[in-house]
Amino acid sequence: MTTIRRFCCNDLLRFASVNLDHLTETFNMSFYMTYLARWPDYFHVAEAPGNRIMGYIMGKVEGQGESWHGHVTAVTVAPEFRRQQLAKKLMNLLEDISDKIDKAYFVDLFVRASNTPAIKMYEKLGYIIYRRVLRYYSGEEDGLDMRKALSRDVEKKSIIPLKRPVTPDELEYD
Repeated sequence: MTTIRRFCCNDLLRFASVNLDHLTETFNMSFYMTYLARWPDYFHVAEAPGNRIMGYIMGKVEGQGESWHGHVTAVTVAPEFRRQQLAKKLMNLLEDISDKIDKAYFVDLFVRASNTPAIKMYEKLGYIIYRRVLRYYSGEEDGLDMRKALSRDVEKKSIIPLKRPVTPDELEYD
């Protein structure tokens, strides 16, 4: 039985094995602590019996006006727990919080352009490629900014794709 619950400080000492995937971005401890303190509703862990961490999602809410949105900073599932729809459950949870609690217009995320399995999964979850960000990952690999409109964006304006790629310095950050 899988339990999905809020991430807590102790989990920081137990989730390293989930981050071993070469496509998972790993951050320093203070980065995780900042998310845990500022956006606790957006940081969840999936746990197997015996308290083994199966995966997690970390995100935030940001922007202004019609750019007010939920953002998926990281979602990852340990290889032995994949193909069980855990990422889908974690994504749905973040989307629900963004939609129903924070009244966001959309949810967005960045993914490596070469990560075809993740791109296909996000597309199955209703995400579209909004724009390509040139050299987003370490100044080398392009990233794709993918978005999914939420109920507040009735006209779906937030997911009209840009026609040209952008550079990281053109991105809007809060």
